Amino acid sequence: MTAPLLECVDLQKAFGALQVTDHVSLAVAPGEVHALIGPNGAGKTTLVGQFAGEISPDSGTIRFSGRDITALSTDRRARLGLARTFQISSVFGSFSAAGNAALAVQATEPHSFRFWRRADRIERLRRPAYRLLRELGLAERSESPAGGLSHGEHRQLELAMALATKPTMLLLDEPMAGLGSDETPAMLALLERLKRKLTILLIEHDMDVVFQLADRISVLVAGRLLVTGTPDEIRAHPEVRAAYLGEDEAD
Repeated sequence: MTAPLLECVDLQKAFGALQVTDHVSLAVAPGEVHALIGPNGAGKTTLVGQFAGEISPDSGTIRFSGRDITALSTDRRARLGLARTFQISSVFGSFSAAGNAALAVQATEPHSFRFWRRADRIERLRRPAYRLLRELGLAERSESPAGGLSHGEHRQLELAMALATKPTMLLLDEPMAGLGSDETPAMLALLERLKRKLTILLIEHDMDVVFQLADRISVLVAGRLLVTGTPDEIRAHPEVRAAYLGEDEAD
């Protein structure tokens, strides 16, 4: 059996009296798209925040590529290949899309803080930056200020910046949130292209997107892991239908 790329064992996190992560054990296999779903307040974002290193668990263990990363910083996890996006944005609105992508490329280099030259004017940074923008469908917007991009384009740029770190796994927090009906198909097609190239843990409320993208789905309810299974197994699970999909068990 293939060893998990990312796994947590008996993870717990409380904020005061509120138990937000309640003895969660979860494994994500290399190359899969693993969706994390559940009602609002189920603790999904808190769990992913612990994977990313933004939140420290109270107890339990997190491993990535077989290594215990429970106490590692976000930056050190990123250097190991674990990247998170679609959170609080680090995009500079006054910089061009290419400039932001070039900065993300530069951040992966040793001694990358060279403020006397713009990153988008350094050829070794420009090449990968423009390649990423082409791959993500932003080539025509490469010189546009990031602050003027549409919401969907902004999401594409955030993804380009995450990919600049050359991750082996992406943590995506609601990539479809706020997208218009004309932007959703483009983002879905983009995520489809990333399948198999990267391992992805996906939080998403759009069930059509989840069932189209995910190889496996884990359902979180009130901080506890209810079930993990294939999309067909999750659709048929009576507790999931009652607790989250809003269907009567007798339907």
